[in-house]
Amino acid sequence: MTSERRSPPGRGLFRRTAWDAIPALLVYVHLGLLAAFFLAWPHLGWGARLGGAALYALAIGWNQDSVAHNFIHNPFFRSKLLNRITEYALTLENGVPQTMYRYVHMRHHAGNSDRPDADGQTLDPISIYRHGANGQAEPMVPYVLMGFWRDDDPFTVAREIAAKRPKEGARALREFWVMAAVYAVLLIVRWDFVLVLAPFYYLGQSLSFLIAYYEHLGAEPERPIASGVSTYEPVYNWLFLNNGYHAEHHYRPQQHWTQMKALRDQIRADQVAEGVRITPWPHPLGFLDRTAWRIPTAAG
Repeated sequence: MTSERRSPPGRGLFRRTAWDAIPALLVYVHLGLLAAFFLAWPHLGWGARLGGAALYALAIGWNQDSVAHNFIHNPFFRSKLLNRITEYALTLENGVPQTMYRYVHMRHHAGNSDRPDADGQTLDPISIYRHGANGQAEPMVPYVLMGFWRDDDPFTVAREIAAKRPKEGARALREFWVMAAVYAVLLIVRWDFVLVLAPFYYLGQSLSFLIAYYEHLGAEPERPIASGVSTYEPVYNWLFLNNGYHAEHHYRPQQHWTQMKALRDQIRADQVAEGVRITPWPHPLGFLDRTAWRIPTAAG
């Protein structure tokens, strides 16, 4: 995953590289497995149902921090139509309108998990410092468990988008209403499927907040090159499309996922000089990193 296979200018299916066939395929595999789970539901025992629901939660956290995340920065296809269809697929499988996710995520990059200003506000709506104190991050547990409930409602997000980009705001609302209609139909057809998956949906969103926490705990939001925490654990990076290169990603957000190692090699000396934090643990397991235990948080 370190070299790009670029399509010739003006030709080919993929906008940046043929390697994007991998995340593009994963989008539709995820959606297909979710549909298969729904169809198989009446024939499954409760052990299989709960096991599938747990996988559903893991898939949301994985998708939002790998496939959907990369799609934000580098849409896969040359075709606007294919990209729009993919946005709807991501919306349905993650339960979050992709255009709204993009808006919130780009605000995250604008602030780089910044500390509150004199008025107690952060540019980044999901900054780990937003609900902290004395310049210290919020403790992990409340950040992870409360993050979902602190998100703005979809209508507020759509209005914020539309204030500067009316067409994009309208697209965000369309994604929301399509998602709401699909899940309303599922609720009518198989209410127990939707109700059982609802708490696991919350767990999936919480997993994404857990990843976000350890992507930034101990980073320096005021210094662009050090505004993320990286992990080079190979299995995690293989499964999450190089999401572990997070300091590199925040330093150069448009860098393609296949080129993250090359970027690291290019800027490694500067990273060392700036004290970029590196953890040996994958971000979802960041709580196992003993050096993270010594980083003071607002709870002391």
